[in-house]
Amino acid sequence: MFVLLLILIVVLFGLGFVSPLWWVAGAVLVFGVFRYGRDRGVGWRRGSDVGEYRTYRDRRERQDRWDRRYSRQHRARWRREDRRDRERRG
Repeated sequence: MFVLLLILIVVLFGLGFVSPLWWVAGAVLVFGVFRYGRDRGVGWRRGSDVGEYRTYRDRRERQDRWDRRYSRQHRARWRREDRRDRERRG
């Protein structure tokens, strides 16, 4: 999908030498990709995904610890794992 979009942009800018209207169409397409493309999985801005994944992973770890702490089954095993986690961290 990204390759096709890139080819379309190059073609539109290439056709701009025939008619400046094609340059405008290419510029609108580039603007749309940068502005709205990320929501649809097409954009080039992927740096913030690392932070989003880190936030997701931290939330999942907190949820897993909460589930282990308050579950009634296998409580001793969860306590051992929590103790190991605390020992690893410091």
